[in-house]
Amino acid sequence: MKFAVKLAAVAAVSIAALGSTGAIAAEPITEFRIGLLGGENEADRLRNNQCLVDRFEELLGVPVKLFPAADYAGTIEGLKGGNLDYAELGASGYAAIYLADPKAVEPVLTTQQVDGATGYHSIMVSRADSGIETLEDMKGKRLGYADPNSTSGYLVPSVAFDQMGLNADEYFASATFSGGHEQNVLAVVNGDVDGGVTWSSGVGEWEEGHTSGNLRKMVDKGMIDMTELNEVWRSPLIPNGPLVLRSSLPQDVKDKVVASLKAMVQDDPECFYSAQSGEFADYVEVDHSFYETIVEARRRKIEAAKAN
Repeated sequence: MKFAVKLAAVAAVSIAALGSTGAIAAEPITEFRIGLLGGENEADRLRNNQCLVDRFEELLGVPVKLFPAADYAGTIEGLKGGNLDYAELGASGYAAIYLADPKAVEPVLTTQQVDGATGYHSIMVSRADSGIETLEDMKGKRLGYADPNSTSGYLVPSVAFDQMGLNADEYFASATFSGGHEQNVLAVVNGDVDGGVTWSSGVGEWEEGHTSGNLRKMVDKGMIDMTELNEVWRSPLIPNGPLVLRSSLPQDVKDKVVASLKAMVQDDPECFYSAQSGEFADYVEVDHSFYETIVEARRRKIEAAKAN
């Protein structure tokens, strides 16, 4: 009888340790690690996200650290390896993680544009004095991509070109990676490439770099004058990238972070603007299903590369 009682006690403890999914409850966190995608000056990234450090330290009661990667791959690998707890990704970056390990991260939120859309655009720009105003004008010219793991800076335009029947290797004189969105626009401005793709809400005034996106960030920092650039091509709407959390985080941490981010829209609009690189209306909840089309596009791109 005593043995049976002991077994019952052990079973009760075991059941209590299980979460709703049947997994062992996650260990309490001792720090919270935020990954920052590459493609922008590191000092700017750290400054723009410091408000999240202050917010989450008060919220979670543990040290919060920023990890700015040199490129997209650094943040992706950090999330895949469980060395980061939170990051904002492009849809293609999320797809890269999901295809490697579907259980590594969870998409929890994305941004909503001021016009209500939950998407943005890949936009190709050229210098206004180049005479390049359309995609046809780019034939035989030098194209700049941002980063191989960027949705708008590589995946979407490359897939769009394929769907147009346009062989990028033959159509453009060259197609190179500049290392990030900021670098890619500067490559256009400096004449290193003739046209370059970047990301933008596509909403609002051109002269302001639209309401949000890389062009808006660069205008805000005084790095570019939009009157010196042309819009050459614009993609269909792309799903806004997800804010992701490490799946193995304790559920109460996930819940607190999501609730705090949603509240930040109203209680700290300056941090919302700073962390999001421009004007957005809100955060909205998302899950994997929101990104299935991008995951499939990336899967096909990988398969096509292997076939060649």
